[in-house]
This record gives sequence, C-alpha cells and structure tokens, in this order.
Amino acid sequence: MPVAAIVGAGPGMGLAIARQFAGNGYSIALLARRAEPLDALVDTLTAEGHRAEAFIADVLDRPSVTAALSSVEERLGPIDVLEYSPSSTGSGGVPPQDVTVETAQQQLEFYVHGAITAIQHVLPAMLDRGEGTIIVTTGASSVYPNSTFGSVALAAAALRNWALSLHAAVGERGVQVAHIAINAWLGNQPGAEPELVAPLYWRLHTERELAELVFAPAASPGAVS
Repeated sequence: MPVAAIVGAGPGMGLAIARQFAGNGYSIALLARRAEPLDALVDTLTAEGHRAEAFIADVLDRPSVTAALSSVEERLGPIDVLEYSPSSTGSGGVPPQDVTVETAQQQLEFYVHGAITAIQHVLPAMLDRGEGTIIVTTGASSVYPNSTFGSVALAAAALRNWALSLHAAVGERGVQVAHIAINAWLGNQPGAEPELVAPLYWRLHTERELAELVFAPAASPGAVS
C-alpha cells in the first residue's frame, strides 16, 4: 500500500486528511508530540477499517522528526505523500509592530525549520523514484497580509514561498510540492469543517499542475470548493 505521513496530526484537520487518503487506499502514518492523542486517532482509523500507525515527533526537536520518518519507512514502506501541518499551542505569535528577531525565530523554528527537516528527509528518495507528493499547510496570513498576525505570518509566508519554489524546481522530476492556505477558523464557523477542506489535499495530489489552493467558507472571498 502507498503511505501518507501527516506531520502534526490532530483530531481535526489531521484526521480529516488521514481519512481522505486512507479512503483512497493509503496506509497512514500519524506524527505528533504526544502518544495518547495519536493512539486515539489510530484507534478511530483502525475501527473504520484503515491501516494507521502513530509515531512520536516534535517539530522543534529536529532529530525526533527524522527518527520518526525513518521509523515510518521501516514499518510501512517508502513515504509517497508527506503532509506538514503542525499547529502551535503557544500564543500565536506577536503583531507586526512587535516582531523581534527572537519572536520571529520562534516561529521560523516551528514552521520553516521543522518543514525543512521533514521535507529534506523524504525529498531525495522521491526524486530518485521520480514520484511523490509534499503538501504544506498554513493559515491564510501567508497569502493575505493580516495585522493580527506578525511573527506567525512571517514564518508561514516563508514556508509558502519555499513550497512554491520547490513546485517549480522539482515538478518536472515527478515530485509534486504544493501549499494549502486555510482562511477560516476550522470547526468554529459554518462551512469550515475539516472534512470540507480535506478534498483539497487529494486534489493537489492528483492535479499536479496546481501549486496552491486557498480554502475559505463558501460565502467568503477566495473560497475553493
């Protein structure tokens, strides 16, 4: 079975993405910091008839990310799809006028350096095989400047830029790299349920000329269905 690895898996978007790929015949590797929530997700997917396993990784602890992805490959096989969407449990950053080198660095470590670590673990093998998909997820402040988000948007925009650059650089070699921006508070507003966003990941996986999709609830500007 092909393998989809989800870095930052949780009970909302992570589970929805897992169901999307599992329903299309993928084994699912769920990566996050804490074992108990991961085990609950594995139990849910297993009860639905899917193959899923949990792997402990903290994106701020880069060796743990590479070790977890190596374990995925050993237990399940080569990673065909890597999705990166960890969610910070901290303050959410500082507004633009208060950004410092230190606050920017905190978010860069979480979003960008964690993604570089995960992606550079799987990318060489994907290029060797001439196939694979990498999808990174951010909030919409990576696309649309927003005065509410300063240090987070700075890091998210950097991650988006790198993903789009990778799309241009490696697409002709068979590897799809793409970005999804979520312009919604998932689960907290009508039309912003994770199961409505998950099909976009499959779309980017299969429509490989696409580099980016922006999700917003149907009544909002920029909505993608």
